[in-house]
Amino acid sequence: MATTVFVWEGKTRQGTVQKGELAANSKEEVLTLLRKQNILPITVNAKPREIRIKFGQPKVTDKDVVILTRQLATMIDAGLPLVQCLDILGGQTENKMLAAVVAQVRSDVESGATFADALKKHPKVFDNLYVNMVAAGEAGGILDTILQRLALYMEKFAKIKKQIKSAMIYPSVILFVAVCVVALLMIIVVPMLANMFADMGQALPLPTRIVIAISNFVKGWGGLSLLIGAIGAFVGLNRFRKTEKGLRLTDSIALKIPVLGSLIQRVSVAKFTRTLGTLLTSGVPILEGLLIVSRTAGNKVVEESIMTTRQSVSEGKTLAEPLSKARVFPAMVVQMISVGESTGALDNMLNKIADFYDDEVDSAVAALTSMLEPMLMIFLGVTVGFVIVAMYMPIFQMGAVAGGK
Repeated sequence: MATTVFVWEGKTRQGTVQKGELAANSKEEVLTLLRKQNILPITVNAKPREIRIKFGQPKVTDKDVVILTRQLATMIDAGLPLVQCLDILGGQTENKMLAAVVAQVRSDVESGATFADALKKHPKVFDNLYVNMVAAGEAGGILDTILQRLALYMEKFAKIKKQIKSAMIYPSVILFVAVCVVALLMIIVVPMLANMFADMGQALPLPTRIVIAISNFVKGWGGLSLLIGAIGAFVGLNRFRKTEKGLRLTDSIALKIPVLGSLIQRVSVAKFTRTLGTLLTSGVPILEGLLIVSRTAGNKVVEESIMTTRQSVSEGKTLAEPLSKARVFPAMVVQMISVGESTGALDNMLNKIADFYDDEVDSAVAALTSMLEPMLMIFLGVTVGFVIVAMYMPIFQMGAVAGGK
């Protein structure tokens, strides 16, 4: 029989309630072991298995975690015990996957684990930032305050992600329509007109011959080759980015792309300052905070700059000095961090920088959108216009010849 871990609760002869875990082959064996230790069992249950998120199960979104965090903070602030809070939230959470995770966390906490350690078992739901801030909140006795800060932090970055995604929807739709229209013209319309021109036996203008040649290429193996090539390039790029060198190179190039690079830099600055400021305010040591921030940077170049900064700080240097040498963060950001360090209000200064760069991200998103929209419209107009004019040129030519006779 396979060994199972059982969670138990019982009373000693003195009436003290104790809890713990025991590995045994059956519940009866656990009861026997507890009685031998002069403990009167109250409850003995098999420990729930760790929840793993699998394909097909409902995904836990950032919004779900934010709502859970806010509700938990409110309940703890009202004086409810943590286990009771988790029990209530596990029963009323609509997302079944999150409800199962909360139930597992409640069971672990009830068995004697700290809240942070229980959360750490579910990295796909609660990341390092979340776990470390909860650990700091438990140690400082301000768990409700920390949870409120976490919810606020997550809401701000969810807003930035939503803005970027929303800004990309319209250009993506235009690009999709442009590709569909051009494909329709090349595969259906142009071949029909080409057959008509072939029956006339007339010499075709150069633009018309170019369009017909492209149409024949797209209709034949050329179109399939382009599709396979595009898929191959996408897969190859993804594999290349999985290597250390590839990730560093592509992220470095991304930072140098006009407009897009500026957006990536501003998002990185906002994320760095907001995350580090929140961690420092919550009582997390700066070296631990920099390690967490580097893991959530989202850009390899920025991550390496933060890790270099962390090494310098561990050697006794200020935070601003190595950041200025990294040349990833703007000079204004470095100067404000330097002022924050000298005045002893680094966490407040980082949060102020984050607020400023949240607005900068809004401006960068608007600039990117305003640039992409006209470019895509011009591409669509020029492409479709060229195809239409090229296919009508033989008709105009035939009309001119007929009129001259």
